[in-house]
Amino acid sequence: MLKPDLVHDALESAPDAIVITDADGTIVFANRQVQTLFGYDPREIVDGSIEQLLPERFRAGHAAHRRGFAESPGFRPMGTGLELYGRRKDGSEFPVEISLSPIAAARLTTAAIRDVTERKRIESELVGAREQANRANLAKSRFLATASHDLRQPLQTLALLNGALRRVVTHQGALAAISQQEQAISAMSRLLGALLDISKLESGAIKPDVTDFTVDALFEEMRREFADVAASKGLALEVQTQSLTVHSDRSLIEQVVRNLVSNAIKYTGKGWVCLRCLKQGALVRLEVLDSGIGIPADQIPHIYDEFYQVGVAPNTSRDGYGLGLSIVQRIVKLLDLQLEVHSQVGKGSEFALTLPAGGNRVASNPELPSRTAGNGSPKRKPHVLLVEDDAALRDATRLLLRTEQYEVTAVASLAEAVTAAKTIESLDVVVTDYHLERGETGMQVIEALRARLGESLKAVLVTGDTSSAMRELPRHPLTRLASKPMQADALLALLQELAAQ
Repeated sequence: MLKPDLVHDALESAPDAIVITDADGTIVFANRQVQTLFGYDPREIVDGSIEQLLPERFRAGHAAHRRGFAESPGFRPMGTGLELYGRRKDGSEFPVEISLSPIAAARLTTAAIRDVTERKRIESELVGAREQANRANLAKSRFLATASHDLRQPLQTLALLNGALRRVVTHQGALAAISQQEQAISAMSRLLGALLDISKLESGAIKPDVTDFTVDALFEEMRREFADVAASKGLALEVQTQSLTVHSDRSLIEQVVRNLVSNAIKYTGKGWVCLRCLKQGALVRLEVLDSGIGIPADQIPHIYDEFYQVGVAPNTSRDGYGLGLSIVQRIVKLLDLQLEVHSQVGKGSEFALTLPAGGNRVASNPELPSRTAGNGSPKRKPHVLLVEDDAALRDATRLLLRTEQYEVTAVASLAEAVTAAKTIESLDVVVTDYHLERGETGMQVIEALRARLGESLKAVLVTGDTSSAMRELPRHPLTRLASKPMQADALLALLQELAAQ
């Protein structure tokens, strides 16, 4: 059995203020830490009420709490979920944390009291820092949304004007200048897209939308996109498919694979580029291999740095901007995936992305209506209702469409579009920007026109918004979503595709 003196010494040596009270709330013991915490000499408060250590506003209610504890004693913190305060001898208050322990045989209660002022200060600073970070992220998101729209608008205008000029200019010298202009616009578009992608990934503006999707469909898109590019360099593009399904964000994985294939083609002078997938238990491994120049071992840690390109000295002419792998790394980190790199100089490289396998069944895309029977192209060009609130872009789009013999009615708002639709004898397709003035959207335009003219109305929705909100738009087999900036040929190809349906 412990000696009373030893128990007393232990209580006096405790790091917290220790106060022992009887069933009536009278203090029968207080250790020396009470003086440090409350400013009272322990002898001043012994035989006094425990309520003297509480702010006056809490004293009346505290007696009821004491009686409740006496009726149901136990080891527990006091006032769970409440803000507790102590009152010093000088009247000042401070936040406390209190643990209660009953001494049942003697009908006494031990209270261990700790000053948590510093902890509360740190918690408050953390809350403030979190709120400040949230405000900063919201500001970044607003900036990126604005920048994405406002910077893409003039590029889109330039791209469409360039397309119109290529169709009306016949002078060879002028055509050469227009071709160089087209290359410059394309380069600007790629750089802008890459910089905005990096900014959005860093700011947390991109939220993954994880679903099951088939690798075959993804690989087929890569085949269509890069077959001609590879062929133009004399490279063989091999795509090995399997009927595998993965579970991740399809759009982001597509962006990763696109950047890897683009890089493989860029750094392969002769030979081949191969895209394949392998099943590894509960995982699926997507691989991009090439017979290119390879990466020296000491440069592999740097390939994800912005504007870094293997074998290209700074401030020299370069093909691309060295941002693709930087974007890849950020996406891989966002999705919590693994990307492996193996390379040998002069023999080629292998990039392997490991994904969780998905389910066996994936919902198919809605079927497109069958093409109208006939002998080919329609007898007349469709009548296009163009809805665009940016005057320069509206004029550029109208000019391009008219050079291709489309009949065009151009308006700036939802109300104008509905009014115009009433006067158009045969409206075939609506081409509309997504973000219009006064908070209107292109989806509202399409829905209003289809409500009036029927679901068979064809539509192209053009947007510079690359946020996850675009993925949540309702799907319709006669609606095409196009991202700004898009080349004139791409817009015309969409219209031709819709016209054939």
